[in-house]
This record gives sequence, C-alpha cells and structure tokens, in this order.
Amino acid sequence: MDHSPAAVPGPLADPGEILRRVFGLQDFRGQQAAVIAHVTQGQDAIVLMPTGGGKSLCYQLPALCRRGVGVVVSPLIALMRDQVAGLRQLGVAAAALNSSLSGAERAEVRADLRAGRLKLLYAAPERLLMPDFLEMLDGVEIALFAIDEAHCVSQWGHDFRPEYLELAKLAAWFPGVPRLALTATADPQTREDIGRRLALEGARLFLSSFDRPNIRYAVLRKEAPLRQLLTFLRAHEGESGIVYCLSRNTVEQTAAALNAHGIRALPYHARLPPEVRAANQDEFLTTEEGLVLVATVAFGMGIDKPDVRFVAHLDLPASLEAFYQETGRAGRDGLPAETLLLYGMQDLVMRRGMIEQSNAPAEVKQVERAKLDALLGVCETITCRRQAILAHFGETLPEPCGNCDNCLTPAATWDGTVAAQKALSAVWRTRQRFGVGHLTDLLLGVKTEKIERFEHDQLPTFGVGTELDRKGWGSVFRQLIVLGAVEVDHENFGALRLAGPGEAILRGKETVRLRQEPAATSARGLLKKKNTRLEVAPQDQPLFEALRAERTRLAKEQNVPAYVIFHDATLAALAAARPANLAALAQIPGLGASKLERYGRAILEIIGAG
Repeated sequence: MDHSPAAVPGPLADPGEILRRVFGLQDFRGQQAAVIAHVTQGQDAIVLMPTGGGKSLCYQLPALCRRGVGVVVSPLIALMRDQVAGLRQLGVAAAALNSSLSGAERAEVRADLRAGRLKLLYAAPERLLMPDFLEMLDGVEIALFAIDEAHCVSQWGHDFRPEYLELAKLAAWFPGVPRLALTATADPQTREDIGRRLALEGARLFLSSFDRPNIRYAVLRKEAPLRQLLTFLRAHEGESGIVYCLSRNTVEQTAAALNAHGIRALPYHARLPPEVRAANQDEFLTTEEGLVLVATVAFGMGIDKPDVRFVAHLDLPASLEAFYQETGRAGRDGLPAETLLLYGMQDLVMRRGMIEQSNAPAEVKQVERAKLDALLGVCETITCRRQAILAHFGETLPEPCGNCDNCLTPAATWDGTVAAQKALSAVWRTRQRFGVGHLTDLLLGVKTEKIERFEHDQLPTFGVGTELDRKGWGSVFRQLIVLGAVEVDHENFGALRLAGPGEAILRGKETVRLRQEPAATSARGLLKKKNTRLEVAPQDQPLFEALRAERTRLAKEQNVPAYVIFHDATLAALAAARPANLAALAQIPGLGASKLERYGRAILEIIGAG
C-alpha cells in the first residue's frame, strides 16, 4: 500500500530565514541546526534531546521548509492543543485531529488538508493508523512524519504504548517520506528499541546532553510527608508546580490538605469525571501563577507549560526514566526550578511488590527491577545526584554539578560495618523469613507478641541494636537493599534474605560506609532553599508587570495559555531593552513576523507609556 503523491519536490526553503521570520529567533540551539538540515534534505533521524531543549523545532521547522504537510504523532490531546495554539500564534497553518473536535471541526480540518492549506497536522497514533485517516492522506503531499514521545514504542521504556508499535508500517506505506522519532528520556536499551521497532535502524542518531542544569534535585527520607511538602511549597509561594502521588486516594487527600493550609491545589487522576479532569488540567495550564496540581502519573507527558517552577514526588516513581521525565516538566523555559523526592522503606517494598505481582514476562520484570535499582542508587548516593542520573543515560558529567542537595549540602557518612553486620545477623538468625518491622523490633529488644511467639527474644541478636532508633535501622536496611546485600522476598510477605555481598559483610570480609540521614533542622533548611528566578531590574519591574497584564488580557480574550502568546523571558527582554519602533522590536527573541503584526503596536504603546 503506497500512499505517496506523484508530485515532484520543489526547492527547499532556508531554515535560518524561517527561524528568524516565523519563530523570531536568531540562532539555533545545540544540535537543532544539524537535525533540521538532515531532515529537511529528506533523511530519517532519531532525536534524543532533554525536555526544554527545543525538540519541537526539529520537526516543525523542516515541515515549513519542505513541500507538503508535516504529520506529527502525539500521544495526548492537551499537548496537541498547546502545540497547535502556539503555531497559530506564529502564523503557521496547523491543526489536530482528535476526539475533542466536533464533527464540523473535523470536516474543516480534512478539507484544509486536502486543499493543501495545512503545514502541520497532529494526531494520536491510534487515529493515524485508522483506515479513514490513511485514506484521507492518500495523494496528499507529506513533508515528513514526526513521532513524538518515541520512548512509548519500547517495552523497556517507562510509558509503553502498544499502538506505537504499528507506526513502523509508515516506512512501507509512505516510502521516501522522511521520518524522525523524538524523545527526552531513553537509556541505551530503549534507544536501540526505538530504532528497531520503528524501522529506523538506518536513521542518524542525534544524541544531545540529557543535562538540565537549571533543575535542582533534592531527595529526602519520608518522615512527615505533608509537613515536608508544606515547607517546600511555602518556599514557592505564588509559583505553579506539580505534586506527584502514586494513588488516587493520596492525590485527593493531599489536594484537600493543601487547600486547608491556604495553598490552592487541584487534583488530577484517571478516575475523575472527564470534564473535571479536563477543567483542572486547563486551569493549571492557563493559570500564570500560584496553582499546584496534585496528580498521579496520568498527568503530564508532553505538557508544554514552560513556567512550572517545581515538581515534588510524595511517592517513589517506578524508574529513573519516569523520575527524569516527570521532574523534567519543571523549568522548560530554562529558568531555575526545584524538585523534591520523598521516599522511604514502604515505597521500596511497594514498588518491588508491584513488579513481582505484575503479569509481565520474566525478562521485563528483570529490566524493571534494574531500573528501580538505578533510581534507588540515585536516592542513596552520597555524591552528586546529577552525575548519577546522567551516568544512567550513558553520559559523563566531569565535575559535580553544584546544584543538587548533595553538592549544596554534602552528605555525611559513617562506618556502618558493625550496624550492617547486626542487621544481616538478624536476617540470618530469623531464617530469612521476616520483614524490616520485625527485624527492627528484634534489634531494639522490643518484646512484641510476634517476637515472643517465635522465641526470638532468645536469639543473640535480641536487643543488640539500641545504639540506633527505629528510623536509623530503617535507613540501614534500606541502604543494604540498595547495595544488594539483602533483597526483598515478595512471595513471602516482604521477608528479607541475604544476597550479593551480604554474606561477605556479615563475615567481616567487606566494610560498609552508610549515608548519615540529615537532621530535621537541616532538612527544613534544604527545603527552603530556592534558586534566583528571572532577573528583572527594579527599574524595569513596573513595565514588566504592565506587559504581563496585557499578556493575561490577550490570553483570556483568545482562550489560550499566556505562555502561548509570550514567555516571561520575552517580556523581561522587552522591559530591559524598551524598543522604540518595530525594527527594534523585531530584535527581541520570540517576536516573529506574525506576533509583530498582531501585537507590535500594542507593545510599543505600553513601552511608550512607561
């Protein structure tokens, strides 16, 4: 089945000229120029670029340079809507076909496509593969196919979607049409899967640094999660952010608690009525400041909101890829942002239990365990967290980042060899049949009914661990699990058993250094640390606020998020430069020809009024 048009390609437009005229940008970033030149010339590509690194431009601009329409595979309606709204602000003919459109709206998109009036068309993978959609494309000149969030094609990835597997057929159905797959998170195994499953083995790989230096990473032991979260959020008063929870109940309870403490919060999870879920998402995307969205991981993939200033996790994510993807929703505008992950022993046990109890094949479970272990390694590391994260993605950061909690407040360590031996002895002497709670009671010498029933108060290890409290032993066991010295037996109610170096440590053949858990006072200090945001000089602040007010008015008038019209960085540049005419205005980043025509005079009037 060949859907290729018979038209002969015409001359290609100049990418640099379109970058300046349409997008209002003077220069490409990173590998953008190389990717765009490669795809514009009709070649396939796999593009790995961090969130906020400018992936969208890598397919939008080639679609404008080439003849025909660029077809973009996108997994979420919210993402399509934002992208289309942003492109229309730039004067680009863009549309999406999805279930949110009325029959008349879908008919209009189809008519525009057949008439050659569209330059970019967005669709979900399942819709693109429908016979009526393929029939609609029949004979249409196609500039390219862009497969966004391409990690969804891999069963090793953190968000596998079976419908993505069918996209490999595009190569046979549309021969000669360049295809590019794009993602922000893919370890080497997932990268290989993307190429193989999308029939892109011969595509050129563009691998940018995964580093997001503007994001600060912090991890704390979960003690009183609501109190810890409130301390963190009060350092972000007036800013928008996301709080991720594992369960729907936790989402609802946390949102209610935040509102009770005077922090405006909305819940988001899959069981909310669709109209409530959509309304909460829209409010978060369009509110300029001061709204917290409390969500399960059902929210967020591909969210374009650039001014998310923080992301907090109240529960442990499933993998380091999921953690990186979710935290990557902060600071897309390149300005400083903070993340916080709270985790404890229960998180670890629960996540491991979810893997073991799933119906996934054994090899998939093995990979999921390894991915969870990689995240736990980042949680427990005493060195730079960013170096550990990037190492997982095959990238080396030569020096510590200076912008994670371990760099800002170096972790203290202690010789935990004796404590580890006591913990391992407790595991061994109870025949590897009991979990952390019972083993801690044994070490602390607590005569529970269970201890007495099994006569564990007669063991030599009973009461030998009173130098640590319950939290201290929880930390020891957690770190031993991360070190691989013990493992959790999920088929035996979370019992611990010796593994890996556990026997060598127990016999004194290996030593162990453990991380010293920070005191509550130092933890509060860490939560209150905040990066400096957008720099606006005091004398420019009134003009900046006047421009923001006008942006808000325009956004409400057009029913689009404010950032679709202008980013904060553009407003700050306007307030600092105070351009006096359209020619000077055109030099401000983010002001292309369409936005100059639509908003230029109004901006100059506001600037002229001081």
